[in-house]
Amino acid sequence: MPAYHSIFLQEDANTRVIGNIALSPLRTRTRGPAYVLPPLPAGSDLLNIDPDSESYDQLDEVLSLFRANTFFRNFEIKGPADRLLIYGILFVSECVGRIKVHMGPKEAEKALLNTALDTNFAIPGDASFPLNQAFEAPANRQDAETLRQYLSQVRQELAMRLLQRVYAGGTTPSKWWLSFTKRKFMGKSL
Repeated sequence: MPAYHSIFLQEDANTRVIGNIALSPLRTRTRGPAYVLPPLPAGSDLLNIDPDSESYDQLDEVLSLFRANTFFRNFEIKGPADRLLIYGILFVSECVGRIKVHMGPKEAEKALLNTALDTNFAIPGDASFPLNQAFEAPANRQDAETLRQYLSQVRQELAMRLLQRVYAGGTTPSKWWLSFTKRKFMGKSL
C-alpha cells in the first residue's frame, strides 16, 4: 500500500516554489510570506474540515495524513506539495515527541511554541537538514530567508492546530496522538 500524497499537487502550477518546496496559501493569523486563505465559516468544526472547502489548506492535510503516513519508511515524491507534506509530518512528529502524558494544555502550548519559534532550524541546503537528497537548496540568500520565514510560519500554525487536536477531549492529551511519539516518518527527524 503506497503512502498518501498531497491533494495540492494539481495546484503547483499556480503556487510559488522556492528550491522545490511549494509556498502554499495558508489559513493563518501568523505573520509571514504565505498568502492568507479566508477563515473558516462560523460554527465550523476545526478538527474535521472538508477538503473541498476554500479554507482547507496544506496544514490541515498534514495533520489529517500524519498518523497514516507515519507508518511508511518510503515516500515517492510527486511534486513540491509533497515536499511540504513531508516537512510538516516531520515537524508534527517532533512536536508530538515533546508532549508528555502528564502535561496540561498550557504546558504543552509553551513547549510547542518554543519549538515552533526556534529560529535555528535547518532548511534545505543546510548541512544539518535531514532530507537534503530530496530537497533543493534555495537559489540565493533572499529565497533562503523567504523559505525560512515561510517554514517558521508553517511551524507556528502547525503547533497551534496540533494542540487543538491533541487536547480536543479536555485537559489530558489524547493517547491516540501520543502513541506516535516514538515513530519516525521515513526513519528521519528534524
